[in-house]
Amino acid sequence: MDVAIWRRKAGEKRMENEFLQVLATALTGPTAAALTGCNEKTARFGLILSPAEAAALLETRAEALRSSGRIEFGPGVMQKMILAFCDSPYLCQSNYTETLQELIEIFYYYKNECQDKISDDELIEWMKKYYDTSCEGSLDLLRNRELEQMAFEIRHDRFDFDGAPDRGAPDGEEDSDG
Repeated sequence: MDVAIWRRKAGEKRMENEFLQVLATALTGPTAAALTGCNEKTARFGLILSPAEAAALLETRAEALRSSGRIEFGPGVMQKMILAFCDSPYLCQSNYTETLQELIEIFYYYKNECQDKISDDELIEWMKKYYDTSCEGSLDLLRNRELEQMAFEIRHDRFDFDGAPDRGAPDGEEDSDG
């Protein structure tokens, strides 16, 4: 009798896993082809994703979603992120894929840290502005200083969503606006 129960439970578990795989396939986010389709716009900045690099980004996304306990339906944020960051003066072909992989991980981590009080588009916008200004292309500063402070302020309802994310010139330099 115990063997019959075990077999039934194993069969149910297998069916559940198969169902989740079918569901995930039906509701998948972007494909590698969709990501390489961004090349039409990013090429003018000297940035091209190969199919293998696009596949690596999809793996990074899947792992980031798993580790953050999040699910995502539809195209997700990857194409938006690619298009938002492609004009950054701190991206070049040699660091493109690795930087995008880190940005994807940072994005999903901070979606949780901000308790979903910020939209995907807003988070991408703030990430890009900080990355290009006060972080000067440093992913460590983006992750550990700017977004950490932003998430703290959002969690405590003190973040100014209407304020300019540009915190001015880097330390010791004067802002050219004033």
